[in-house]
Amino acid sequence: MKFWQKIYVFSILVFVLIFNAASIMVIERSHNRILGQEINSALSQNMSIHSSVDAIVPILRIYDSIDYEKTVLTRIANEFVEKNTEQSIYLDIRDETNRKIFSNTDFPMPMEREELDNLNIGEINYILREIDQRTVLFTSNIADINHKQYVFTYMVDMTPLYRDRVEQYQFFAKVDAAACLLYMLIMFFVSRGLTRSIDRLNRTAQVIAQGDFTERVRLKSKDEIGVLAQNFNDMAAVVEDKITDLERNNQEKQRFIDNFTHELKTPLTSIIAYANFMRTTKYNEELFWDGLNVIYSEGKRLESLSLKLMDMIMLQKDNFEMEPYDFSAVIAEIKPALEIMAREKQVVIVTECEAGELLLEKDLIKVLVFNLVDNALKASAGQQVITLRASWQSGQYIVEVIDEGIGIAKEHQDKIFEPFYMADKARTRSSNGAGLGLAICQSVADIHNAVIRVTSNENKGTTIEVVFQSSNLKGGTDE
Repeated sequence: MKFWQKIYVFSILVFVLIFNAASIMVIERSHNRILGQEINSALSQNMSIHSSVDAIVPILRIYDSIDYEKTVLTRIANEFVEKNTEQSIYLDIRDETNRKIFSNTDFPMPMEREELDNLNIGEINYILREIDQRTVLFTSNIADINHKQYVFTYMVDMTPLYRDRVEQYQFFAKVDAAACLLYMLIMFFVSRGLTRSIDRLNRTAQVIAQGDFTERVRLKSKDEIGVLAQNFNDMAAVVEDKITDLERNNQEKQRFIDNFTHELKTPLTSIIAYANFMRTTKYNEELFWDGLNVIYSEGKRLESLSLKLMDMIMLQKDNFEMEPYDFSAVIAEIKPALEIMAREKQVVIVTECEAGELLLEKDLIKVLVFNLVDNALKASAGQQVITLRASWQSGQYIVEVIDEGIGIAKEHQDKIFEPFYMADKARTRSSNGAGLGLAICQSVADIHNAVIRVTSNENKGTTIEVVFQSSNLKGGTDE
């Protein structure tokens, strides 16, 4: 089914449903309002009859004769009926033994009279009944005359009211048919007109699909077609942005290769230069020791760089198996190694870890913690304190590494997770760093669906938080 046909059919269905629903609501509301008025009128008439009977009760008490009571009640009923000859009303009076005192009904009274159930003196109950293809309103009350109870039933034929409702439905059916035919004719031209804009939209989309992302749809309408055209323009802009991102990623990869080459070149140049110097220079113990120290230091730099690169290559794989571990137990395993690292720089490491069972790749978590602590050590001076804290906060397990070091300038904080990026190149090189530690940490966090947050002030210290989301929690938060 074509798009214009879908619009055509759907709009007709909606119109029919809404128009018919509105018609039914109007008819039923009008019918119920008139029915309520008729019921109130019948109750008023019943009360009028009851008032007339109450007025003659003292006289009936004087005579205290059953025959006289029946005669008087019959006379009252006849007078009431004669006054309302133009209406289809009925009156039925029965004594407490259900014997008929008066009745002008032309139909048999029903045997079951649920409106009389639990009916007390002074109350009026009413009910609508279907009798002989007629709808009759029954209103009933009880009068106490000389300690005898008489049931007064005032009835009104409501058939004309219900017949009028049927006639209204018939009239609205004709109006509905005429309105639907007219609407179908109008919507045929409207829906076909809309397809012309869609055709133009399709042609523009084909141009964009062929690679001309500068092409844009030019429609000034503010309706759904105009919105669709704007969405096409947004799509082209997004695709163009994606291409820009790809180009930027290629540039980043090239920068990675350039930085990697530079990082290799520097220590290799030093090693080759000192090795050649020692090879061509007359032996001097002090010079040889200096050269060997430089070669050893630069070799360690190359070793650290190769290990970091191996970590990054390993983190590109997607086959890590997560198992439940207590994070505090993992920290306890590596705490001795962390203390040895800190002792070399005369820095104190304080651990404050709450128990927390998470789904982890244990070895990667160790790499994450080692790199975070190693970065904190590089930023810290002697006698300073590094705090390694793990705790539950608002249903999340958060690992914090807090140092009192030199901090990170704001302009560097959004770039420190890029490979080979070094905010302080001199400090990083002096500690055999290559700017890969935080990039590795970011990769490990991504594997664990964790988020890394950095808070730092220059010369005041840095706090790095690793927030483990609910997907990593094993069996909820066991706080």
